[in-house]
Amino acid sequence: MIEAIRNIFNIPDLRKRIIFTLMLLAVYRIGGQIPNPGISSEALAEFWQTQRGTIFGFVDLFSGRFMSRMTIFALGIMPYISASIILQLLTVVWPYLERLSKEGELGRRKINQYTRYGTIFICIIQSWAIALFLQGLKSPAGAPIVPHPGIGFQLLTVLTLTTGTVFLMWLGEQISERGIGNGISLIIFAGIVVNFPSGLNNVLMGLRTGNMDPLRLIFLLFLMLAVIAIIVFVERGQRRIPVSYAKRIIGRKIYGGQSTHLPLRVNTGGVIPIIFAASVVTLPATIAQLIPTPFFQNMARQFSMGMPLYNLLYIASIIFFTYFYVSIIFNPEDVADNLRKYGGFIPGIRPGKNTADFLDTTLSRITLIGAIYLAAIAILPEFLMTGFKVQAIPLIGNFLDANLPRWFTQGLNIDFYFGGTSILIVVGVGMDTLQQIEAQLVMRHYEGFMRRTRIRGRRG
Repeated sequence: MIEAIRNIFNIPDLRKRIIFTLMLLAVYRIGGQIPNPGISSEALAEFWQTQRGTIFGFVDLFSGRFMSRMTIFALGIMPYISASIILQLLTVVWPYLERLSKEGELGRRKINQYTRYGTIFICIIQSWAIALFLQGLKSPAGAPIVPHPGIGFQLLTVLTLTTGTVFLMWLGEQISERGIGNGISLIIFAGIVVNFPSGLNNVLMGLRTGNMDPLRLIFLLFLMLAVIAIIVFVERGQRRIPVSYAKRIIGRKIYGGQSTHLPLRVNTGGVIPIIFAASVVTLPATIAQLIPTPFFQNMARQFSMGMPLYNLLYIASIIFFTYFYVSIIFNPEDVADNLRKYGGFIPGIRPGKNTADFLDTTLSRITLIGAIYLAAIAILPEFLMTGFKVQAIPLIGNFLDANLPRWFTQGLNIDFYFGGTSILIVVGVGMDTLQQIEAQLVMRHYEGFMRRTRIRGRRG
């Protein structure tokens, strides 16, 4: 690995790409310290102490914790992600976008342009809603978060937050084009990883104060390593469908006749199903914050972390959105038609409808494994922190609470730093970036990080 890192800096182009990426990420972190004008930072900090477990806390994760401080990057890159997902959904139901998606590079540029316009539109709506929402809020101590509300504050908030997100979108595109890795993913990655020192400091403070004993810390470290290893294993897992191409004689040359494979990933949907599911399960707590009536307060308690309804809805939502999202991004009928057009076929399967049915059945089985894996990764951190509150289950709740181990019903009281969504993003983005660096090294006849895929060049 030391030699591979040395090789990275021996390649001028790769070295420039990595330095360029790091510089733009530094700009992102520095710009995120600029506060939005017209807001009382002390009152805002007190308000955000009460927002854990709501959709605001979830969005704050993707903004790099800038929303809780209301900086110019408070919206983060989420409006761009939302616009991209909306365009993907519309591609299925809108024939015009479907035609664009099949027109190659020109169509892709046109869709990217629509995505930018959608990002600006979403930013304007969200920033205006945030301005109106902040004007009516007060801290728990009664201090107003916006000392001087009005149309001036609203327009200024819309301008600064929209400009901040557009600038982040531009940074991400520059990183993807002139740096290394996916720019949008790296911005989210940086916003999550930058909080790791504070999480480590909290763990050390827990050791000093006695809230966490060394045995529990060792267990947490081994558990984190095991979770990361499982994520790496599953994210790289795929079902390879063999594909053969018939020989074709054109003139005096013979084309085709080779065999390849069609890779179907175990986790085709990535982290998107967890994002959708987390948005759904945090809605009751968010509604209770906005409408503080007894009914919504009771509903928020039933859907709080660790409660049976919360766990059931979370797991069911992840499984549903996994199948839903995979059905959008992968169409077995289109794949079967493309194989037939180019003379390809799956051995033992007739081309056309039979191939589409085979791919659909295979993908459904793989997706079930991926959905269970995503649900387990997402629910594990919450189980460590709060356990499963089985007492709320009708009829048998009290019996289960009295007979199950205390660690199962109360949790291990461990503040698992990486949540399910964040750990998937960190590991997934790290793997993708490492693979791109590996490809750059191998292309220039250097040995990469991965021994199994090592390709020796002229020096070997």
